Amino acid sequence: MDILLYILAGAAVGLAVGITGVGGGSLMTPLLLLFGFPPHVAVGTDLMYASITKAGGALAHHKQRTIRWRLMGLMAAGSLPAAGVTIFLLHNYFGDPESYNHLLTTSLGFMLILTSGVILLKSRLRKNIAQEIVAQQDLVTTRKQDVLTFAMGVSLGVLVTLSSVGAGAIAAAVLMILYPKLASIKIVGTDLAHAVPLTLIAGLGHMFLGNVDFLLLGSLLIGSLPAIMLGTKLGANIPDKVLHPILASVLMLIGAKYAFF
Repeated sequence: MDILLYILAGAAVGLAVGITGVGGGSLMTPLLLLFGFPPHVAVGTDLMYASITKAGGALAHHKQRTIRWRLMGLMAAGSLPAAGVTIFLLHNYFGDPESYNHLLTTSLGFMLILTSGVILLKSRLRKNIAQEIVAQQDLVTTRKQDVLTFAMGVSLGVLVTLSSVGAGAIAAAVLMILYPKLASIKIVGTDLAHAVPLTLIAGLGHMFLGNVDFLLLGSLLIGSLPAIMLGTKLGANIPDKVLHPILASVLMLIGAKYAFF
């Protein structure tokens, strides 16, 4: 019965992701905590889940040539080492998962609050930023943009490893601000391409720490993969003005619970 419940949970999250476009980590980790899984297992399992589910989207964007590999590389240069260092510190400076679970839940709370804000501001960001389509040749960037992109990667590496949230919505919002002339589809593609190795490295780190439940992971994938495709089709018929405020409010409340209580 538990396996069936987890399959249904994966389907519910996959459906929500397909309809709203919001990253699964924002929904899956709180749901796993609600089921009674300890924070380290919820975060570790969700990171592995994210790396697998995001890979298909990244491959599709690669085929469409909508990934800016230089920007992805700048982010990864900061995020992947930061994820590794975070796992190292969790392993060497805490006696067991119980001693860092509070750190995970607090990080999750703050990232959920931040994600809810991004959801509410996304449409305004798109209106205020000129979405000029950049030609296929390499995007010309300034040194300041490069440094900020790298710094964003470092921050994401730490926070995503601790919370499993933020590799999608938050990274995309920052890219929109840093690169206002980059087309939205290329921001999404670049963001997805970066999220795959980040969640994979962070997930493998948590697997090394013993924080991944493989039976749970398999059940979630069985339910979510077909549901994401169904949700994508349904989402085209439901206006963002209805979905996003509701979703943002729910994430804000959940985030406040874990961040402050």
